[in-house]
Amino acid sequence: MITRSELSVQSRAQISTQTISDFGCWQTQLAGAITSPEQLLAMLQLSPGLLSPALKACQEFPLRVPHAYIQRMVPGNPDDPLLRQVLPVGEECQHIEGYGLDPLAEQSQNPTDGVIHKYHGRLLLIVGGACAVNCRFCFRRHFPYQDNRLDQDSWHNAIEYIRSDTSIKEVILSGGDPLANNDRRLANIAAELNAIDHVATLRIHTRLPVVIPDRVTDELINWFARQRLQPVMVIHANHANEIDDRVREAMFRLKQAGVTLLNQAVLLKGVNDSASALIQLGEALFKAGVLPYYLHLLDPVHGAAHFDVPDVTATRLIQEVMAHCPGYLVPRLVREIPGRPGKTWIL
Repeated sequence: MITRSELSVQSRAQISTQTISDFGCWQTQLAGAITSPEQLLAMLQLSPGLLSPALKACQEFPLRVPHAYIQRMVPGNPDDPLLRQVLPVGEECQHIEGYGLDPLAEQSQNPTDGVIHKYHGRLLLIVGGACAVNCRFCFRRHFPYQDNRLDQDSWHNAIEYIRSDTSIKEVILSGGDPLANNDRRLANIAAELNAIDHVATLRIHTRLPVVIPDRVTDELINWFARQRLQPVMVIHANHANEIDDRVREAMFRLKQAGVTLLNQAVLLKGVNDSASALIQLGEALFKAGVLPYYLHLLDPVHGAAHFDVPDVTATRLIQEVMAHCPGYLVPRLVREIPGRPGKTWIL
């Protein structure tokens, strides 16, 4: 008799053998991401009844998910924790009080195009609006990327802003996903930052090595890890099923090159809102050489309210994780509140 877990493994293997030879280089995978709800539902053998609400939600925020990520989902399971992160649903179209378009008030902390400066000693560079995957809970799903393009003039202004403020010790490449840019452009950005003496750390916030592990190339490692600036990469995985052999291999390559690896997750209803899911995520990350860093409470962005987990539940979950794991496997439970000097620690 075949158990459900054995069936899940066989189902993933079936998708893998169907698609893995067609993945190609990371640029090809990025360009070939699935953008049709109908195609995604057919690939995963899901009910056509999910199509109409998905199409409606896509009008506000498009679907986008690479094949390499889809092959980790279990066909026939509409509650798959990876699928829930990317499948548009009807609840996204509801207007919920307290959920807005700019939940972190970033547009008021945008001193020059492409720069978000919220905290002392560090700032974000928005180096593009593209992502490999459109996460349905993304707090920047309504961000005006078209007004923050780093063309030649705005890039000059951003560099001058960083150069003029000697308190800035760390620059964080963000987006969108910064690794959606090619390595030549990113290497040029790193070189200019490398020439500013008071900048000591270059941090990248990215989901790409999780959803397309082939993005970790020799070129990426060369410009990121072999420079004066201390390299830090913060990846984004929310469930242990996201950490497969390819992701582990990519993380090991970065770690061997001297990159500090951390993970930021978001607590999401129906994805990781159980102690067992959070424990398994921490263990999977650690086996890949990544330390859990933050577990974010949901940012109140329009379209994501159905993912919310109440604070009291979140606190209880982290307490359960603390009771079963060493401290280095317990992420800090935080909320980002506009105007605060840093993340607000919940536990």
